[in-house]
Amino acid sequence: METKQEDITLRGMQEQVDAWIKTYGVRYFSELTNMAILTEEVGEMARIMARKYGDQSFKEGEHHDLGDEMADVIWVLTCIANQTGIDLTEALKRNIEKKTKRDNQRHINNPKLK
Repeated sequence: METKQEDITLRGMQEQVDAWIKTYGVRYFSELTNMAILTEEVGEMARIMARKYGDQSFKEGEHHDLGDEMADVIWVLTCIANQTGIDLTEALKRNIEKKTKRDNQRHINNPKLK
């Protein structure tokens, strides 16, 4: 399987992850296992955020590639979407429409954000 070095759409990402799983991964882990893995990956991302942007400091020799951890989160989330038949492109479009309808004035009128 060849990875293209161009921009990836959400749909393209879902297709590439699916192809990788079918080529190298044997099969998807169960949905519940992937949910646990997603939680683990978000925790790894949170650890880096707490040390880089929060009050904690990195331990000597501690790995801290925030982009790699974000990509891990996206990877597992994409696996879950593929397994459950969710088209992330359509889901994101609907989500943006929902937020726009519900919150189109909420943040603009929030004095805490000014």
